[in-house]
Amino acid sequence: MQRYLKVLRLFWSTALAAEMEYRINFIISAFSSLGNLVGSIFGLFLFYRTGYTFTGWSWEAALVVLGFFTLLQGFASTFLSPNLNQIVRHVREGTLDFVLLKPIRSQFWLSLHTLSPWGIPDLIVGLLIIVYAGTKLNLGIDKYLLTIFPLACSVVILYSLWFILGATTIWFVKIYNVTEVLRGFLEAGRYPITSYPAAYRFFFTFVVPVTFLTTVPAQAMLGQIQFTWLLGAGFLAVILFFISTQFWRFALRFYTSASS
Repeated sequence: MQRYLKVLRLFWSTALAAEMEYRINFIISAFSSLGNLVGSIFGLFLFYRTGYTFTGWSWEAALVVLGFFTLLQGFASTFLSPNLNQIVRHVREGTLDFVLLKPIRSQFWLSLHTLSPWGIPDLIVGLLIIVYAGTKLNLGIDKYLLTIFPLACSVVILYSLWFILGATTIWFVKIYNVTEVLRGFLEAGRYPITSYPAAYRFFFTFVVPVTFLTTVPAQAMLGQIQFTWLLGAGFLAVILFFISTQFWRFALRFYTSASS
């Protein structure tokens, strides 16, 4: 574990040094995050401006869901996109050969070898929205602490789904459209799951688990969560992570290097 942490520190320090050569990108990313935030809040405002509310969700509670969505969006931009979207390039150009020869787990290298600071504004904005909404709802620090476990599960679930799709590049080199479809489905997480019809709620819970990404952490923070949902989030995170590791090992059986 200590060796992996040391390697991770070297990975990220190198990545930050390279990315900070273009510091103007951070300002552009910050403005982009603010623009997305304004659009998201405006879309949510359109529902609430006439006094309409999602069942069981006040305006401030809905903002909590939006905050978690923005937070996960920042996580994806910082860690997932710059790493997992590059699996296609490694397979197409044959550089995956060098990854597999390294004395470190290939999944670890492919998942964490770099990061993009341009997703940090979304992380900051998401936290600010959550804190603002929590303050309006008079939530104590204990309520914020209750979100740690379901939020960690959300991160693992999102990573696992993304990595599984990335691993399919062993068979299908052009998977950019597939990951974009996943991102499109995840957009549904910006609103509470009760805002959707029953059929959509079923789909976003048992097919594409958007519910566990944003609504469950928000319910935990608001004290509305049932233990079975927390248990389900933990179980789903463990199962999907296990599937991602096993699926990668299975996919590598069909990998042929660029020189073979």
